[in-house]
Amino acid sequence: MRKYISVALTLAFGLGAYAQDGLQRTPKGALYQVYTHNTGEKIKDGDIITFQYIQKTDKDSILYSTYVSGAPGKARIQPSQNLADLMEIFPLLTVNDSLLVKIPTDSLFKGHEEARPPFFPKGSNLNFTIKILKDQTMEAFMNDLKAAETASADKYIADHKITGLQTTASGLKYVITQLSAKPKPVLADTVLVNYTGRGTDDKVFDTSIESVAKATGIAEQQQGRKYEPIKVVIGAQPGQDGAVISGWNEGLQLLGEGSKAMFVVPSALAYGPQGNQGIAPFSTLIFDLEVVKIIHPKAPAKAAPKPAAKPGAKKPAVHKKVTTKKN
Repeated sequence: MRKYISVALTLAFGLGAYAQDGLQRTPKGALYQVYTHNTGEKIKDGDIITFQYIQKTDKDSILYSTYVSGAPGKARIQPSQNLADLMEIFPLLTVNDSLLVKIPTDSLFKGHEEARPPFFPKGSNLNFTIKILKDQTMEAFMNDLKAAETASADKYIADHKITGLQTTASGLKYVITQLSAKPKPVLADTVLVNYTGRGTDDKVFDTSIESVAKATGIAEQQQGRKYEPIKVVIGAQPGQDGAVISGWNEGLQLLGEGSKAMFVVPSALAYGPQGNQGIAPFSTLIFDLEVVKIIHPKAPAKAAPKPAAKPGAKKPAVHKKVTTKKN
């Protein structure tokens, strides 16, 4: 009994120390102190929040800072899955609140001590200093991303003084920089295309041209790639050979063999809200393309026509199976 009383007193003194420092404890064991208590609606489940944060050790060594990176954190509020996701704490806050959060590293590295770095000794904390900048519904967040995409694309066009752009009903913008009098591809045609793709930040993310890959530094990311025109099958569905984003599928049908063009492809015709392999959600993409060759599918071979019967010729006899009755 004396042992249990001793443990209880130790815990009580420990909690008292936290309370004295203004720290509170979440059910999962994170410690926190809210420095400001702004009036306003609390953050709700499903909301998207934008926030600045600094990660530090107990010795005030900075591990990461969004102020330095220039990219505030974003998170969708959902039920907490682990101690470090901070989802127990965010719903206690409102916009402009700032706070300190201490995550015990003993909990973070429980069961895999071999992963504990030397700057997180036993009994230490991972410390977050956080300021909530924005709280939005998912709908408002998506609308902001769409507006930012439009502004980014417009700025790219203006900064590069791109003229002569035409816009299709779907929203694809294009300008043909080298005309061709040859026929345009149609459904099921295979088009061989050389291309370079970049974002509105002017960074090249992909190309089929070796000299461009080397000049822009992405050749290292594409080691082992064979630089040659890629094969696009007009109308191919996702998952099929030769399938491409819908902006390409539409735009290539405007170009004859030997044509060159620039496509400004909105995310709705590219990778949409999910993005793709380094391409951020809601990204307008810029492509310089050349149609190298158009290959039409081979027509199926026709069966040889049957020779016409000569006048007066008898029809061949039709042999029927004869069944003999047994007596």
